[in-house]
Amino acid sequence: MENLNERFENHLLSVLPESVLQRWQSELELVDMPLGGVLYDSGCKISHVYFPENCIVSMLFVLENGSSAEIAVVGFEGVVGISLFMGGETTPSRAVIQSAGKAYRLRASFIKEEFNSSMIVLHLLLRFTQALITQMTQTAVCNRHHSLDQQLCRWLLLSLDRLTGTDLVMTQELIANMLGVRRESVTNAACSLQKEGLISYSRGRITVIDRPGLEHRACECYGVVKKEYDRLLPDLIAA
Repeated sequence: MENLNERFENHLLSVLPESVLQRWQSELELVDMPLGGVLYDSGCKISHVYFPENCIVSMLFVLENGSSAEIAVVGFEGVVGISLFMGGETTPSRAVIQSAGKAYRLRASFIKEEFNSSMIVLHLLLRFTQALITQMTQTAVCNRHHSLDQQLCRWLLLSLDRLTGTDLVMTQELIANMLGVRRESVTNAACSLQKEGLISYSRGRITVIDRPGLEHRACECYGVVKKEYDRLLPDLIAA
């Protein structure tokens, strides 16, 4: 008999008990997540939640003048669209696909019903939401108090934690938009990390050569976020 959990790379889906997944099986839809695609925009009604399998979604706050900054990043560890089950239909942020891949999605009405009727689902989604809030809070602190080099290290490590492998396909323009800085500043920071032998950057592909060195170079913000995710999202959820 097929173990439904083994179908999923997404952490939240993989730890749900069979009884929940059986209810969800006919509702889960596997969709393509193209680079740069917008899942929802500021003020727009959200129609689905997304459980990334092998992609990364960035949540951005976009100002009236068009400039933006990332407030959080979600990959296979979580879900995109938490405002649906937290009581809101919209959010002031924009969700943009930062790294292409696939994701499972659920209709808004279905996830809200599950959140309100299943203690297991409620418990797991609230724990992820708390972890995500920690990431948002720490990102704000990091952007205010730490150097761009440290911010870039934190951002690279958070992105790597949400993908398999050591490579990231990212343009410097995309990274600049995520960090809310000029492209030239990202170029200088990336060159500095490359000279130290921590990363290799070529034609939009960043390869992390020395992850321990990158973690040492980063500020404490990455460690705070990583520790909270590990604490709140254990490997097993009791059925």
